[in-house]
Amino acid sequence: MMALPSYVSELTLASIVVAFAAVFLISFMKGAFGGGFSIVGIPLLSFVMDPVSAGGLLAPLFIAMDLFALRYWKPSTWSRPDLARLVPGLLAGIAMGYLLFRVLDHRAISIVMALITLAFVGLWLISGAKQGVRERSTPKAITAGVASGVTTMVAHSGGPPLAMYLLPLGLSKEVYAGTTSLFFTVGNAAKAVPWLLLVRPTGSVWVLMGICLFAIPAGVLSGWRLHARLDQRQIYRACYGLLVVTAIELLWDGISGYLV
Repeated sequence: MMALPSYVSELTLASIVVAFAAVFLISFMKGAFGGGFSIVGIPLLSFVMDPVSAGGLLAPLFIAMDLFALRYWKPSTWSRPDLARLVPGLLAGIAMGYLLFRVLDHRAISIVMALITLAFVGLWLISGAKQGVRERSTPKAITAGVASGVTTMVAHSGGPPLAMYLLPLGLSKEVYAGTTSLFFTVGNAAKAVPWLLLVRPTGSVWVLMGICLFAIPAGVLSGWRLHARLDQRQIYRACYGLLVVTAIELLWDGISGYLV
């Protein structure tokens, strides 16, 4: 099993502050957009802990975020036809991602996370220029579900493949967010046990999880309250700008690890 690195074996003020801020930011995105921006958390956490350990820290917290968010993203905001097409692929992708995760070392995972992040930024920029409403397609939905499952398991970054499928459908902002929220509620529940099998958190990390729980209600509620007023395009640009910076940092950490 992968052990937590020694520098997160004891809690520090820096680890608490960064983890709390990362969980608040992810929770905010959950409230505002239904999820899909979890990858923001791992690059932030990478400044105080190993990226793999950060994934193990976040996996149980995602479930808490999902459960809290369900009080806002109610069944009336779910697109059931799309979920029926997407969820089977999601579960298959999580299983594939688990197998892939087991054969990669920490440095390779850092590099993969960085490259996935940069690729998704590029995909978002390209898709943002496209207009029109696309018809539903079961093969495309399955492909998006599988891709999202793999990337959410490997790097907690399943949002972009899902967005590439959902955004062109012309769903209302509420239905888009609600569908995304339930999609990741299923995915996060399915991947929690595999993540905890891969990374066994120490007692101090469980304490850190407990502290971070207090960031979730405020984060989700803040995002949900601002949902109707936010300019999504500007928020997306800011998030992807942050992803570019942190992805470069992750890429450097991974590559430099092979050079020493």
